[in-house]
Amino acid sequence: MPPTIIYIIAGYSVLIIIVYVVQEKFIFKPEKLKQNFLYKYDVPFKELFFDVEEGVRINGLHFFVKDPHGLILYFHGNTRSIKGWAKYAKDFYRYNYDVVLVDYRGFGKSTGKRSEKEMINDMQFVYDTLITQYHQNHIIVYGRSLGSGFATKLASENSPRYLILDAPYFSFRKAVQRFFPILPMKLLLRYQWQSDKWIGKVNCHTYILHGTKDWLIPIKHSEQLQSLNPRKITLIRIHGGRHNNLPSFPEYHNFIRDILTP
Repeated sequence: MPPTIIYIIAGYSVLIIIVYVVQEKFIFKPEKLKQNFLYKYDVPFKELFFDVEEGVRINGLHFFVKDPHGLILYFHGNTRSIKGWAKYAKDFYRYNYDVVLVDYRGFGKSTGKRSEKEMINDMQFVYDTLITQYHQNHIIVYGRSLGSGFATKLASENSPRYLILDAPYFSFRKAVQRFFPILPMKLLLRYQWQSDKWIGKVNCHTYILHGTKDWLIPIKHSEQLQSLNPRKITLIRIHGGRHNNLPSFPEYHNFIRDILTP
């Protein structure tokens, strides 16, 4: 075998090993908070803790209003913590909805070793806890980017009123494959989040909001999701919107208003 071929194979093998070992650093960009950190907001809220199992505690924030129409359960993207994501709660409580945001393992104050299965189980635990306080028909599950996988999985196994997906991926593997086209991501990726398989089991109506100029997760992901069940999925295109700026568009807020207004 020519030396050049040997070097190429060796380099490819090293790349595979590196991607497998350090993939979590690419996927998750958490902000970690000290356990005694105090949240401060100028609207009514309370801090939540969900004790899933020994060594695993999921931290959350609950923004509440008087006589709410229901609850928005918000799953955020792959960066920061609920300390920063909490600013988006106003997009929902202004329409008289309570809002609960939670941090995944390793984000904010949440603890526990990450795996796809365990993280999904955490979110189901959160949902099971919340339905002791809210009827499922009054719960809307909202998933933003990375969180769209958790939201879709929950909606596929429960009965919320609506599912709202903000810049979702068709499947997480397909989203990652764009950046590593020569690697066998189906084998390498430890997190699959197969929204394309789960969304077919979602019985409630699904609203997808996606920017037409989203480079990170192109809108074709949402178009492909909608094509799986067009009668139950409404795709709302935010023209000119990118991955992280949809709330800066009046159209985004108009659609949220239309969805949430009784």
